Amino acid sequence: MITMPVTEQSVVIARPPSEVWDFLTVAENWPSWEASIVECEQLTDGDPGVGTRWRGATRILGKRFDWVSEFVEYQPAKAGVSKSVESKIGFTAATRLEEVDGGTLFTYRVDSESGLGGIFGKLADPIVNKAYSRTVRASLDNLADLLTTDR
Repeated sequence: MITMPVTEQSVVIARPPSEVWDFLTVAENWPSWEASIVECEQLTDGDPGVGTRWRGATRILGKRFDWVSEFVEYQPAKAGVSKSVESKIGFTAATRLEEVDGGTLFTYRVDSESGLGGIFGKLADPIVNKAYSRTVRASLDNLADLLTTDR
């Protein structure tokens, strides 16, 4: 049985789900809070939805990889799922928003191929996953700070 490395973290953001969603669905906003994403842009025209494609670049432990992903699920102010369609590393990224006391519970989950496409090797999966998990945790805290600072 092949297990895929999974990173899942959550944070409460003191904003309503609609405001958090509006920020998250602008591709160019992602590098401002998600530390591993160094570039991100929407490729398709129009408002985001199922079929919308984003192109970006991610850096994990000093290794950069470029990717194109496509939304396969899109429920405004609730959830979105995108899958890589072009990448050295296959991945699925899911965002989920839930209204809670004090704002929005934002959960971010990334499932990636075992062995990270040969970039690090299967034996390194636990090390890479742990490092990436720390990066995601810090990124979510950064997002919460960014969205709750007076703008």
